Amino acid sequence: MKLISWNVNGLRACVKKGFSESIQTAAPDILCLQETKIGRDGPPELNLGEYSHQIFHSAEKPGYSGTAILSKEEPLSIEFDFGDTEFQGEGRVIAAEYEAFYLVNSYVPNSKSELLRLDYRCNLWEPRTRTYLETLAAKKPVFYCGDLNVAHKEIDIARPKTNRRSAGFTDEERHEMDLLVESGFTDTFRHFHPDAKDRYSWWSYRAAARKRNIGWRLDYFLASESAVDHLISADILDQIEGSDHCPVSLEIKL
Repeated sequence: MKLISWNVNGLRACVKKGFSESIQTAAPDILCLQETKIGRDGPPELNLGEYSHQIFHSAEKPGYSGTAILSKEEPLSIEFDFGDTEFQGEGRVIAAEYEAFYLVNSYVPNSKSELLRLDYRCNLWEPRTRTYLETLAAKKPVFYCGDLNVAHKEIDIARPKTNRRSAGFTDEERHEMDLLVESGFTDTFRHFHPDAKDRYSWWSYRAAARKRNIGWRLDYFLASESAVDHLISADILDQIEGSDHCPVSLEIKL
């Protein structure tokens, strides 16, 4: 089974840039999207009929945030926002239960310029995420994916020294990822490519950053301890354009 996660930075805009063609070529069994930005209007026509089960979770604020799961197989159950009313409103989390595993798709809040949301993220969001994932992992294997808005290690960012207090590379955010890994979740890309350098999933639109490969690795598939034995491969699909992020992939055996 092949899984793909992609922050499309506006699904309608991405569709105009070849989204459907890229997905048809990549041919995942399950596709997770972040930052769909579709609001209450509903998704655009995707021409992806084979994905007969499409779950969209939009923010209350138009043109903001939003997640989606497109699947060829119907999930056994769906839960939004950790099943917790405190985290509702921004459309950030979808958990889909399948027969053999849970798949949790998340668009983690950005700490913003001047780190205005750092406290919320590190003291509320991240601990709730860990608790939720650990609860699911006690039942069956869990795959956690999405734009996690953190470059975990210095190898995951082109310019670590000049970004130490930038959102997505603060010590606090990186520590939260450390805690998630220590709780039993494996970064699947690093599992297969522990020393791979210059592999990123996000580039600023400024200063030709993508052409120059001045990027950050912000997009992940993490696997619970019981899911690691199911891993076949993980990759960053940096040849696919259409967003400031590129897709990341995971192949698993069930």
